[in-house]
Amino acid sequence: MPGFTEVDLVGHDGGNNSGDFIQSLNFVDIATCWDITAACINKAQVHVFKALKSIIARFPFIIAGIDSDNGSEFTGGIMLRYCIKNEITFTRSRPYKKNDSCFVEQKNYSVVRRAVGYSRYDTEEELDILNKLYIYLDYYTNYFQPVVKLVSKIRVGSKVAKRYDRAKTPYRRVLESEHIDDKIKARLKVKYDSLNPVDLKRKISKLQDKLLKLTVLKNKARKDTVINEEAYGYITG
Repeated sequence: MPGFTEVDLVGHDGGNNSGDFIQSLNFVDIATCWDITAACINKAQVHVFKALKSIIARFPFIIAGIDSDNGSEFTGGIMLRYCIKNEITFTRSRPYKKNDSCFVEQKNYSVVRRAVGYSRYDTEEELDILNKLYIYLDYYTNYFQPVVKLVSKIRVGSKVAKRYDRAKTPYRRVLESEHIDDKIKARLKVKYDSLNPVDLKRKISKLQDKLLKLTVLKNKARKDTVINEEAYGYITG
């Protein structure tokens, strides 16, 4: 049934988890594989919730359920009150059981990490670029990137035989769903006709280049700071 989602945060600490750094909130619909992402400045509840509302507003159909991990940014009162008020089923995975959120975990890499990498992002400018990039990435991923879904998994002795369905874009899966209103499908068709995958890819690449340049400049500034501090310490010592 479309509308039941998994949600997770992807941290952009660049290997240094000290201080605040940007988090990408990733939402994936289990039935259709529709994926939407939004960035927030850190993982405080108030910022995560703001990103969540942005995602729900952009989702093409009604969110019926949200499944998260046990992080306090999800299990705190803000999220729970919102779900109760809007009649959204809220569940959470078992502690230390990554496979409980296997759908969003897979998208964390195939969508988020592949698009923005593993660098540290911690400035308002980078936050703005990420959120602009995710708008185009959402269109490109959902309308033009086919995905396969696991249909069955059978163990035969020491081997596991997996069977997948035919590759389809999330957009096509929505159109084929009997549980989604025809008005929603018509609106998505209009949007699809207005999109150009080459143009989307160009815009994504341009924003990726901006992120890379900012990262290079930050690393250079930090390196220069360290060199200056070491030189100053040597002189005064």
